[in-house]
Amino acid sequence: MIKKKYVLIFLSVILSLQMCNFLSVPTCAQEQANLNLYAKSAVLMDADSGRILYEKDGHTHMPNASTTKILTCILAIENGNLDDEVKVSSYAASMPKVRLGMTTEDAFYLKDLLFSLMLESHNDSAVAIAEHIGGSVEGFADMMNRKAKELGCTDSYFITPNGLDAQNENGIHGTTAADLARIMSYCIKDEKFLEITRTPNHSFSNIAGTKNYSCNNHNAFLQMMEGALSGKTGFTGNAGYCYVGALRRDDRTFIVSLLACGWPNNKTYKWSDTKQLMNYALENYHYEDVFERDKKFAELVVQKAVPQNDELYQQVTVPIELEENTLRVLKRSDEQIHTVYDIPQKLKAPVQAGEKIGSVTYYLDEKEIGKFAIRAKKTVKKVDGIWYIHYLLERFWMVKKLCINE
Repeated sequence: MIKKKYVLIFLSVILSLQMCNFLSVPTCAQEQANLNLYAKSAVLMDADSGRILYEKDGHTHMPNASTTKILTCILAIENGNLDDEVKVSSYAASMPKVRLGMTTEDAFYLKDLLFSLMLESHNDSAVAIAEHIGGSVEGFADMMNRKAKELGCTDSYFITPNGLDAQNENGIHGTTAADLARIMSYCIKDEKFLEITRTPNHSFSNIAGTKNYSCNNHNAFLQMMEGALSGKTGFTGNAGYCYVGALRRDDRTFIVSLLACGWPNNKTYKWSDTKQLMNYALENYHYEDVFERDKKFAELVVQKAVPQNDELYQQVTVPIELEENTLRVLKRSDEQIHTVYDIPQKLKAPVQAGEKIGSVTYYLDEKEIGKFAIRAKKTVKKVDGIWYIHYLLERFWMVKKLCINE
């Protein structure tokens, strides 16, 4: 008897473990490719929806070096005039390499400094821009952090406009791969940002015309893949090599962000990781219209409704339909869409044709991707006291007419 008891306990434990293993197996939508990346943190994002298609430790706060400058650039575009004259402070002129080499005697047009910022990644240009737009580096940092929050970034904290390693009482300068991809998704919506970051080279002078400069674009990814759209490199001793880039092909736009993607002498790792992630996206993710146009619904019973043909005890029903629409979703072929219909079992009169009586919600990977109304196809009036009086009077006159005819 005791042995039998222990056998039953043993079998129960085995069954429980098997069930746990079954429940822990990810669904197809949760699975992701087993990519061999160099980066410690990486994200592949659909730029249009903000959906993360692949991540490797993508929500860990890390230093992000000069990829910070994409935020500096978009803030300058949105809050400044490209023809603004920017004066150089002693603090801006003191920035370490890489730098333009400006002095306190110089002044530049904001547009030219943005090319210096994004093509050559000059640290002194970043500070000059920040001081011009924000009044000070600290004021500009406040703008950076506010903008990041507006864009839905939850784990970012910016101190410097150039991405040099920094720390203060509130935290360490840095972001996450997910937040960085989110910022880039926003930046590429701006045509001026794209124009600047895609320019192969740009020559300019200080406003006085006494010094001439030439900037060359160091974003090698622009020549690596068809559809390469924009990007920014970065490196510091703490951050390692970093990169954020965008690619648009056909109707799909992808963002790749990489943090801590090697240290010297591994400068090319970021290009290998970027191409691997972009190719994975192009091969596996395509738009599909998942809207259920042919969905059929049973008619709903309407309580307290005026019956058809004045039959007092007739059950009244109303046909319903899903409003015509489309729902294009970027997905892998093995990812499943599931729907949740919210439709009442019965309705109460009155009901108007076109009235919303329910809804359907579409989900992909547990994330809501669309919600649409279900509407009544015809009008049904409510039975009230006046209707009953009319009904009884009609029946009375019908009976009286029959009696007279007889």
